[in-house]
Amino acid sequence: MRDTVHHPLFARCYARMSVAMDARGGVAAHRRALLAGLSGRVVEVGAGNGLNFAHYPDTVAEVVAVEPERLLRRSAATAGLRAGVPVDVVPGVAEALPLKSEAFDAAVASLVLCTVRDLPRALAELRRVLRPGGELRFFEHGVGEGRALATVQRTLDRTVWPLLFGGCHTARDPVAAIGAAGFEIVSYRRLRIPESGPATPASPCVLGVARRPD
Repeated sequence: MRDTVHHPLFARCYARMSVAMDARGGVAAHRRALLAGLSGRVVEVGAGNGLNFAHYPDTVAEVVAVEPERLLRRSAATAGLRAGVPVDVVPGVAEALPLKSEAFDAAVASLVLCTVRDLPRALAELRRVLRPGGELRFFEHGVGEGRALATVQRTLDRTVWPLLFGGCHTARDPVAAIGAAGFEIVSYRRLRIPESGPATPASPCVLGVARRPD
């Protein structure tokens, strides 16, 4: 069966780049903060090459990791074998999660909402599979706060950026989209990645917590 998402060249580049950013760009610390305190059953969408898996606390009973890209899914499966918690890596897209409704205590979206083709639908799916009161943890990049940067981001999104970076869009506003999808925003903070040195259109990031209302 043909994969719904197929970016083999980008997947290979991302696998190398993401490891470097974890080691030298401070991303590993943000992953730990993203996942701290989670417990029960967790769904992670767009798990990529599985770099979050090592940071799940042992209070997590199971992680179901959904990844549509075949090469990244294979890397994630290997990472899942080394994780300290049970990880099941499955194919699927965020807009149509192959999971039961209200089956998870928490959901994780990590550097993925920029790439989904239908953001409102993907967030609706995350809301569906979360139990009432369940948390959505998010670590995403998005639109910059300055007008000049935001203009550059929107221009790139309409031209070359999604083609070069696996469907990524730099000018989305994840916090606004999560709120519009019916989640309660609990807290968030803005980040810059990398923390020092030259910035890129993907440097503005946000890390936060939202909740599905009871």
